[in-house]
Amino acid sequence: MRTLYDFPPSGNCHKVRMMLSMLGLEYEKRTIDLLKGEQNTPAFLELNPRHKVPVLVDDGVIISDSAAILVYLVRKYGGKDWYPDDAEAMAEIQKWLSFSVNEVFNGLALSRAMVIFNRPMDADAVHKIADIALAVLESRLKESDWLALDRPTIADIACYPYAAAIGEGNISLAAYPAIRAWLARVEDLPGCVAMAPYQPAH
Repeated sequence: MRTLYDFPPSGNCHKVRMMLSMLGLEYEKRTIDLLKGEQNTPAFLELNPRHKVPVLVDDGVIISDSAAILVYLVRKYGGKDWYPDDAEAMAEIQKWLSFSVNEVFNGLALSRAMVIFNRPMDADAVHKIADIALAVLESRLKESDWLALDRPTIADIACYPYAAAIGEGNISLAAYPAIRAWLARVEDLPGCVAMAPYQPAH
């Protein structure tokens, strides 16, 4: 029995859905509506006291945090291609996992959240971080098809959703051809689920 506690607009949840699809793993999805505060209920806090999705429950094993879930899934079900076990490769992938929860989230994700969820925050500060994130991605992807190694890894899955959705943050990728080409490569991977536009509930 495998259950994903999910909020559909979340890029962090989307990367887990992508990985489950790419690995061909069946699961039950339970929506936790963050806009209604369902992440604050006692039942959910028993799963994750940090009030955040995604959470994966896999045969009684509870894993929270999207990067941790990616590592768990590929090491348990995906072999070493997605996350090899030699020290240099692991360090390179970890660098991009950290990038995904720092520059990508604080720049790209929050730029989007300001628009689609009307979140009040310092737009100039967020956009500066977004510019740094996009510059780092573009620089890397000009020299390599993939972020960490010479093939897709969980580094690419971790950074994909919010980069793919950045147009919803009113930031254009027109000046970033290498990022656009990489997004297309990710979306061509077997089993990939492309990041869909946000659809507000009516």
